[in-house]
Amino acid sequence: MSRPSLWTDFDCVSPDKTRVYLERSKSSPIDLWLYRGDDLYTRDPVLQVIPHAIGRLKSLRIDATTEYVEAISAHLSHPTPLLEKLSIFGGYNPVLTPTLFNGDLSSLRRLHLEYVRTELPWRNMVNLTSFVLVHTASISVGQFLDFFESAPHLREIHLQSDTSTSRAQHGRLVSLACLKMMHTGGCPYSLLFEHLLIPVGARLTMRMGPPSHSVEAVPPKFIDNLRNLSDFTSIRMDHGRMEFSGPNGEVVMVPQVYGTCLVFESLAPIDTSKTERLEIKCGEAPTSGPLSRALIPMNKLRTLILTRCKNLHNLIHALHPNMSSSEVVVCPRLEELVIDHWETFAIENIVGMAAARASKGAELKTVRIIILLGAVYPQLDTSELEKHVSHVEFRHTRR
Repeated sequence: MSRPSLWTDFDCVSPDKTRVYLERSKSSPIDLWLYRGDDLYTRDPVLQVIPHAIGRLKSLRIDATTEYVEAISAHLSHPTPLLEKLSIFGGYNPVLTPTLFNGDLSSLRRLHLEYVRTELPWRNMVNLTSFVLVHTASISVGQFLDFFESAPHLREIHLQSDTSTSRAQHGRLVSLACLKMMHTGGCPYSLLFEHLLIPVGARLTMRMGPPSHSVEAVPPKFIDNLRNLSDFTSIRMDHGRMEFSGPNGEVVMVPQVYGTCLVFESLAPIDTSKTERLEIKCGEAPTSGPLSRALIPMNKLRTLILTRCKNLHNLIHALHPNMSSSEVVVCPRLEELVIDHWETFAIENIVGMAAARASKGAELKTVRIIILLGAVYPQLDTSELEKHVSHVEFRHTRR
């Protein structure tokens, strides 16, 4: 009872308990959790106790209904110089007052707002390193930029809300120099990325619209601001999700509409000239024409992995130089082809493709075919493929 550090982490289920913890924690910084369900009443004694604890808050979590969040925020108007972590989980987008802690959140390191409506009014966020915002209301691009400018040390950003369709000041750029990870789950965040400079080493996860939607929802409008990340050496497609990685960082794009076909078209504005590894998983490939257009810029591609792809023959035809009118050898440096398939497929298509590439001076060095246990291929097919490929490997697997 005489050791203050043992009384610094508590909730406020009753005024008596709150007073005891406040007394026994003496002057130590405190970690407080405010929780209320539907039992709020206007003369709640806890609301009278909290203002006396504000100056000692180190972390504060409010997890309550809309009415309670708005009521308690009116009692949090005094400065809190020790506060490092603030988490507010509202009911249905309660309005967060701009005078929260007298408008000064300069001591914060972590800010987590979920289903709380705010216009991000705070301007001195110099110590903030982690920011999470989840709600359904729209925030303008300008408000986001103002907030980011006031938080120069942000390392982690998670946004799950809509941005306004109105653009910010033309040419305005904000550098997120310390950024390590950024996730955006709304659309059209491309409007925001047009004004952000992303540093080397950052990892981005973003949602994007399909090419048929407005141009603001697809990469071309903001991809130039990702120039520090543009040396992508590896691309992975999984159910339409695209993951780009390279020596300077990673970018993950998730389309709003399911389908690998649309994602292939979205590759057009992205620099893939340095891509050395491409993996396509569980996707339905488009016809060989769009595929060829997507693969032609990948002059340095060395490894192609096809895992449980529908329309596998379309992908094989795209690599066949005699299947296009121009007879262009797509991915001339391709050395390794890996096919991991559940069903038996026409291996003669691979034989014909490998032979045609070899005749053009683009011989495959390795072909690995992983098939479901029980599928059988004639030995003749294996022998024919080995005539045009240095190393052929067949392997059965269980699913």
